[in-house]
Amino acid sequence: MSANAPYMHTVTELSSLIPQGSRLFFIGIGGVSMSALAMIAREKGYTVSGSDRAVSRFTEMLREAGIPVFGQHDAENIDGCDAVIYNAAIGDDNPELARAKKEGIPVIYRTAFLTYLMRGYRRAIGIAGMHGKSTTSAMLSHLFLFARRDPAILIGAPIAALGRDFHCGTGEDFIFEACEYKDSFLSFRPTITVVLNEEMDHPDYFRSLDQVRESFFRYMQIPGEDGVNIVNLDDDNVMKSAEHTAARKVTFSTARRDADFYAENITYRGGRPSFDVLHGGAPFCHIDLSVPGTHNVSNALACCAAAVLSGIEPDVIAAGLSSFSGAARRMEYKGQLRGCPYPVDVYDDFGHHPSEIVTTLDGARRMTEKRLICVYQPHTYSRTFELFDDFCKSFDLCDAVYFTDIYAAREQNVYGVSSSQLADHIPHAVYLPDLDALRARLLETVAAGDTVVVMGAGDIAAFADRLVSAS
Repeated sequence: MSANAPYMHTVTELSSLIPQGSRLFFIGIGGVSMSALAMIAREKGYTVSGSDRAVSRFTEMLREAGIPVFGQHDAENIDGCDAVIYNAAIGDDNPELARAKKEGIPVIYRTAFLTYLMRGYRRAIGIAGMHGKSTTSAMLSHLFLFARRDPAILIGAPIAALGRDFHCGTGEDFIFEACEYKDSFLSFRPTITVVLNEEMDHPDYFRSLDQVRESFFRYMQIPGEDGVNIVNLDDDNVMKSAEHTAARKVTFSTARRDADFYAENITYRGGRPSFDVLHGGAPFCHIDLSVPGTHNVSNALACCAAAVLSGIEPDVIAAGLSSFSGAARRMEYKGQLRGCPYPVDVYDDFGHHPSEIVTTLDGARRMTEKRLICVYQPHTYSRTFELFDDFCKSFDLCDAVYFTDIYAAREQNVYGVSSSQLADHIPHAVYLPDLDALRARLLETVAAGDTVVVMGAGDIAAFADRLVSAS
């Protein structure tokens, strides 16, 4: 593990450090994953509080549930707590983390705590990959809920069937999203892994593709005889990582018939794919997806494999996957552009990597009869700088793209990179940092039947809501 990666407590250590009933403080509790973990901890019998500077629907959810949320990070916030939970976004200069370390209060990394909560489940299914984790995790969770397996769930996007991104199930399965950033997923102990794809990302941590492949290789080192790696046969990097793993491998593919799970006869209706699934070369089921894009065919195949390994029947798999309506901020339909005299559909998407952008826009293009317009907020200076040339080629499927300022997240702009520079390199792009001016430009330029996709991993989602809201 990298020298700057956090210490990962073992399950045995955590059993003594935080017995049930302990008082846990979550730094950054308003994040999508941390808020879900805090809610699960409370349902497991812990006393929970936390802090977050941003007000969001997640902080409101926590407060409505009776969980105290401080609006600032302050050392005094952790008075009386038994342990502090934090994640990769929290730096050593955070006053709550700094005080906990100084006073010897246990500081526990998010993924180590999640691993601790997984103990006792027969199957722990971890979905990993640089892209598509949340969609596939939501798809698999929906399928297991449809099959009445009542799994425990902790993923990165709300599921329509639940209205949230977590669930304290009573079944034998724990479905979770395994994030690769700072090697967080190496603390997990899955019994089944799903690896969707691998490529260069998070350049503030990963320095090379070799380092990425090594991290995924280590993630796939599942102990015991029952461990299985479900891997994408179409991704060379995934297969290189999986090549020397000891666990059994189950493959899926949209291009190779020698895969264990293969899709053929793929057709599209309004951008939404229908296809036949072959398992071991024999007909398995037919799926009519309700979500767009070829990438979701691949995601569905991965879910088929995980479901079969968990004993779910083909007809249930087909019905469950066909009824999946998507995850929040993954080509999520928001409504029609307010103030426009004719219909213009607005979608919201979390994509923030060149490959994600291309994949999402390909699906959007299949759905759109008229023009495709993208509003994009780049995410982090390091990613924008290191992958600049790839970003410049990512919007070719758009008829127009509007860039807003880069969302800094945890970073300072030591790279001198900007959204204006991106726009200068793309013929059909415009840089408009003022969102009111951007909305006005959209209303001036859209035509009937156009589609607008608002995209990015920062706070741009609020803009998508503004485009369609009545206020």
